[in-house]
Amino acid sequence: MINWGKKKIGITSFGLHVFAMAFMLLDHLWATIMTSQHWMTNVGRLAFPIFAFMIAEGYFHTRNIKKYMGRLLVFALISEIPFNLMTGGGLLYPYHQNALWTFLIAIICMIGIDRIKISNRNIVVKTILIILIVFLGWIIGTITFVDYYGFGVLTVLTFYAFRQKRWWDYLAQVFILYLINVEFLGGYYFEVNILGVTLEVVQQGLALLSLPIIWLYNGELGYHKKWWQYFCYSFYPLHMMVLYLIFIFMLHFVL
Repeated sequence: MINWGKKKIGITSFGLHVFAMAFMLLDHLWATIMTSQHWMTNVGRLAFPIFAFMIAEGYFHTRNIKKYMGRLLVFALISEIPFNLMTGGGLLYPYHQNALWTFLIAIICMIGIDRIKISNRNIVVKTILIILIVFLGWIIGTITFVDYYGFGVLTVLTFYAFRQKRWWDYLAQVFILYLINVEFLGGYYFEVNILGVTLEVVQQGLALLSLPIIWLYNGELGYHKKWWQYFCYSFYPLHMMVLYLIFIFMLHFVL
């Protein structure tokens, strides 16, 4: 980290939010009204890890975890119908739930892990219990069909466990996100021709390109007025609803 006086050089929390929302918007534009623009969903792969990182950071920095979870719960409920409309085309779509549920499961896991850490149990029992919580988080995320399933929960827990700026934290983030996005969630490949050499790229693996952006985080809030905080929460359901309405309009009056 470079210091210049009292001001740290890097990306603030505000900047990370802007990046994540822009990447998410591109992905959802591709999913709804610009399906031929595959570059949009490629860039959109960077959104989720940044949001996951900010959830882990929010957990550590919030003054009131109950209020933090309460806001997430309220907007998870608000977002469910726009998410169902955008992904399933109807008010009910039980096969895929929005990302805020993923984050809530992850926060519950982090709370459980922290309570075990400060308990009087011996290190072996603590380790077993922590592994059990991580496994349960993955199972719950998978069977409830939340966004990115149990692997979305594991992504948040990765940033929770390896949040320091040590070389092994960076290495662990790369390794675990590689396993999650390439080995487990990977599947769709596309070809890239570089200097006459054709390479196969795992689309979901592009999520790893979010890490350099995350590593530039300087630990500062940046711009953080109250309206901006609620805009960030509201942007999720609002942009999905707008995109769905545009899609319906184009379906009936343009196409």
